[in-house]
Amino acid sequence: MAASSYDGALAGLLAHEGGYSNHPSDPGGPTNFGITIADYRKYVKADATAADVKAMTIGQAKAIYRARYWDAQRCDELPAGVDYAVFDYGVNSGIGRSGKVLRRLLKLPDTTHQVSDEVIAAARVADAATLVAAICDERLRFLKALKTWPVFGRGWGRRVAEVKAAALTMAKHATAPPGPHSSNLSPHNQPAARGLFHALISFFAPFRRL
Repeated sequence: MAASSYDGALAGLLAHEGGYSNHPSDPGGPTNFGITIADYRKYVKADATAADVKAMTIGQAKAIYRARYWDAQRCDELPAGVDYAVFDYGVNSGIGRSGKVLRRLLKLPDTTHQVSDEVIAAARVADAATLVAAICDERLRFLKALKTWPVFGRGWGRRVAEVKAAALTMAKHATAPPGPHSSNLSPHNQPAARGLFHALISFFAPFRRL
């Protein structure tokens, strides 16, 4: 059985998402560890306030990411690299979009976002690197079309580039993604891409898939 990429993917995602924010231009409103107040109300506390979101624990965030984003998209069953690209896209833009994009790129009906057995089978016979590149390229096009691109575009663009680079390396080497180590990153202010490839090989070699 292949090793799960989840721990590495989550580490990379949390480094990109950062801590608490409530940017006036962010439609997500109060957000912590990348979890918006809407998601917190949906999965943790129905009447949650901004203060509740700010007090969210990292454990709560991890539980939401595992169940509602990683498992919901069956990432453990997707090829290395594709799993990370789909997971990060789903967190950033919603699994409704990431799932449909994955299906569309695999030439399957996108009337649903569900990652079905048919999707898993198609993804496994596809060229993983080509699929990763297509997912990330579509994601960047989508983000550039948003009215908030002038505000958040620089960070978003850097994030997509870093995820794409790491996911392509995963697809080539069949490893878990790198987990950038930083506790002082703010949302929408993603870390620089340098060092990502090297972190992948040196820190996550034990997670190589068989």
